[in-house]
Amino acid sequence: MASTLTAQLVVAISSRALFDFEEENRVFEDADDRAYTSLQLERLDEPAKPGVAFPLVHKLLGFNADGVRRIEVVILSRNDPVSGLRVFRSARGSGLAIERGVFTRGRAPYGYLRPLHANLFLSANSDDVKAALDAGYPAARVYTRSAKADSHPDEVRIAFDGDAVLFADEAERVYQAQGLEAFQSHEAAHASRPLPPGPFKPLLEALHRLQLADARDKVAMKLRTALVTARSAPAHERAIRTLMDWNISVDEALFLGGLDKGAFLREFEPDFYFDDQTRHVDSAARHVPAGHVPHGVANE
Repeated sequence: MASTLTAQLVVAISSRALFDFEEENRVFEDADDRAYTSLQLERLDEPAKPGVAFPLVHKLLGFNADGVRRIEVVILSRNDPVSGLRVFRSARGSGLAIERGVFTRGRAPYGYLRPLHANLFLSANSDDVKAALDAGYPAARVYTRSAKADSHPDEVRIAFDGDAVLFADEAERVYQAQGLEAFQSHEAAHASRPLPPGPFKPLLEALHRLQLADARDKVAMKLRTALVTARSAPAHERAIRTLMDWNISVDEALFLGGLDKGAFLREFEPDFYFDDQTRHVDSAARHVPAGHVPHGVANE
């Protein structure tokens, strides 16, 4: 019988998001792919250092510790197959149970998200991330120089912005066109009407199912989610009611009314944070692993 990933939460991740290949990538950019491949082959027995998304992947795979495969992590990379040897060796040396990988030697890899049934794509390549989002998959460009997560080893923490990430950018467009007062009035008037889903709703749904399985099976690894948004009262109500309509809960909701998100994310200590606006990602990345979701009016 053929294997299938449909019952698992599938994370597709590029090699630069998982491991620190920044030095090797500079060789690729300054020379060519042959020099890059040669360097990777020279370092075949030298384990790569963890990258920004490594702690997230390591802890997500902890949900499989009891032998039940709830999480599948797949390398999805523009690397060539020879360079892929080092990626797999580094994963094995780091104790990551990663068995599957797709290496496209420079060709855009996002098309493989469909047969993988991917719930998330993390990459350092902005073009690949945009293509994945356009194809309907939750995706983010990893800030490779983000601070790395190093806390709460038995709990995965993931934080999301609201508009243009969990929700569509309908309300954000009002804010961009007419300002804060019009935005607040619009959201108060439409508080009972759920917001349309944004690109990361499918991931939040998958995480919610994982939390339910966690509670049922008493898995050692735990999961905690947070909504971290610039919304404030009265616009908070529509966000909460939307999640209620989706029958999805988050563990924490931070309605910051324009305050800098970085300091609050430092306290929540997520293993990853997703936001559509680069200024918020820049602020977050000083404290926590972060990624940019190039979606919505702020990125047009």
